[in-house]
Amino acid sequence: MPARYCDGLSRRQAIRLGASGLIGGLSLPRLFERTANAASDKKVKAKSCIFLFLQGGPSTIDMWDMKPEAAVEVRGPYKPIKTSVTGTLVGEHCHRSAKIAHKYTILRTHSHNDNGHTTGCHYFWTGYKPNFADGTNSRVPVNDVYPSAGSIVSRELGPRGALPPYINLPHPLTAGGPGFYGAEHAPFVIESDPVQPDFEVKDLAALEGLGAKRLERRKQLLGELEKAEKAGTQDGRAATMNTYYQKARDLISSPAARKAFDLKSEPKAMREAYGYSSLGQCSLLARRMVEAGCRFVGIDHGSWDTHFTCFPSLEKELIPHADMAFSALVNDLDQRGMLNDTLVVMMGEMGRTPRVNGDAGRDHWSMAQSVLFAGGGIKPGKVIGATDKLGQAPVADPVSIEDILRTIFDLMGIDANKTYLTPLGRPVPLVNGGKIVESLL
Repeated sequence: MPARYCDGLSRRQAIRLGASGLIGGLSLPRLFERTANAASDKKVKAKSCIFLFLQGGPSTIDMWDMKPEAAVEVRGPYKPIKTSVTGTLVGEHCHRSAKIAHKYTILRTHSHNDNGHTTGCHYFWTGYKPNFADGTNSRVPVNDVYPSAGSIVSRELGPRGALPPYINLPHPLTAGGPGFYGAEHAPFVIESDPVQPDFEVKDLAALEGLGAKRLERRKQLLGELEKAEKAGTQDGRAATMNTYYQKARDLISSPAARKAFDLKSEPKAMREAYGYSSLGQCSLLARRMVEAGCRFVGIDHGSWDTHFTCFPSLEKELIPHADMAFSALVNDLDQRGMLNDTLVVMMGEMGRTPRVNGDAGRDHWSMAQSVLFAGGGIKPGKVIGATDKLGQAPVADPVSIEDILRTIFDLMGIDANKTYLTPLGRPVPLVNGGKIVESLL
């Protein structure tokens, strides 16, 4: 990931979006405290969601919504190719995904009106426009109110296995925090890239010099302190917290959790199928985490902010990595019998301009973007909607951010109309309007 976006914001500034309760640490005990009474699995279409977020804005006009009849400055240098679905064409560098087009659906009419990276991310992940901090840089939005989609899934569904219900990798998603929900619904962040040979989930590694006997003594001491704390009280807080500390310790020592993160146990052929890229190996790890019970995995894949000489990087790195990761993930889930109840989504916070700029790149364009959906109740093998002949805007029925969020929640059995009160008593619906995209289902 580059250190800064094209708008000059540093990644550290960007992560302030939705970071309330996230930066400063999500403690495992707090994570479990609010999810102890999690809802049991309902008869829903998607038990989990894996979200491949192409941050920076993918050039979908070069991938999923080709305009071969347009002028060269619009259509770009790439040619469309046939797919496994008659009449559906995609870009030539999406050849792996082309072979399995019957397993996913392309939505070509996603559209919104925010062309900023950080504000666009905030708008997408929370469904709300951000607030702004006072100060010299008025472009730095601060979200300490609105929860992200992953945090909503965490609160509404809770865990269903050894792993936390909401995980980010290989770093926190911009605006992916819990807002006023608090740290217990912040993502468990794996700030380590699984493509690296020395990859490990550091939070699960035993502390150096802390053997089993010493750890047991610490547990006994903590138990004595908690007994002293709760003596004479009636609220049971200490006993309750002891339950969550125990669950945290169980996660750290859980064979199931360690197994889920053990990429080295995957066959070499499987790792190669996903590709030895950050997005590829993160996608493989996401499949393992969903298999172990994680509800929502957000994968942040950057460098899609292609303002300058975009085509060499698109064809050599960006598109092949996305094509390989997405197709391998969908195939893998399908072969394991997991695709029907695992929703896979791939998109960015915006698209890119239909017209190539003077620096041989494409700029920000939020008015039209293609989104890929697979599994979890999605009807596959379709192309939904169309953009005009230049790819500038949907010709009809644009699909909003609120529509996408409401559809995802509906597939996961979450009532998007539910409302929670902020600490100041302000009602905040899970989704602020929108409608379910019935044509996806």
